[in-house]
Amino acid sequence: MEKTPEDIELLERKIAALRQKEGRGGKKSGDSEFVRASRLGLRIGAELLSAVIVGAALGYLADGLLGTKPWLLTAFLFFGGAAGVVNVYRLAKQEDKNK
Repeated sequence: MEKTPEDIELLERKIAALRQKEGRGGKKSGDSEFVRASRLGLRIGAELLSAVIVGAALGYLADGLLGTKPWLLTAFLFFGGAAGVVNVYRLAKQEDKNK
């Protein structure tokens, strides 16, 4: 089956529309400011909480293996918190760049 110039032009328009949509930074046009802010807030909370939980779990496991309770748990809990803050900082920089 041979492609006609109309088919090729239609395909090029679709590609251009997708590239333009992708260039918006992933924002959906129907989202209100409240929805975007809520989504960002939930992501920030998840980033902080998950980093602290992973740090605490690693500290707990390391304490169990090395018999240093509660020192590694405490240290890794702080490392997890610091990692969460760094992740939130990176997210904030990315959001600022997308505006």
